Amino acid sequence: MKMASIHLFFMISMLLASMLVPGNSASGYYGTKGNAEKPKLQEEKLLSTNIVVQGLVYCKSGSKLIPLEGALTRITCEVVDEYGFETTPYSFLSEATNAKGYFLATLSPLEVTEKWVLKECRAFLDASPSDNCIYATDVNKGSSGAVLHSYRLLHDKNMKLYTVGPFVFTTPPPTSISEGN
Repeated sequence: MKMASIHLFFMISMLLASMLVPGNSASGYYGTKGNAEKPKLQEEKLLSTNIVVQGLVYCKSGSKLIPLEGALTRITCEVVDEYGFETTPYSFLSEATNAKGYFLATLSPLEVTEKWVLKECRAFLDASPSDNCIYATDVNKGSSGAVLHSYRLLHDKNMKLYTVGPFVFTTPPPTSISEGN
């Protein structure tokens, strides 16, 4: 009888222990269903794609186009929240252009709230480092906004690569001296 009560105690202990160990509950609260969804979500976040925009910026002086080093572009996207309502647009700046006028702007999915959906994105000229070449032109929609519509999917780098431009800043328009008044 003592042996039977030890076996009964052992079986009850094992049954209680199995209910407390994650993954073994019949209710699913601790079960694999609850645990399987979290790694999948994390995996999807890690596999989501970076948005990368590249292009060139020039300074037009007379009839010459000169690569403009240090210029900035802005990428602005329309945003829809989890309820389907448009919110304030989301913007980010590119890196400053290099000596050849090349820029790169990167948006990581981790920078955007999960509940947002980015809609139409546009690239704009933002700032020129040159005192002589400060007027943004609308060449290739540099001042009105070039829509990001086609991209190359770079699987190995986990990114969608958009190309815009080239964009052009220009020198100030000549001032006219009015006679009279």
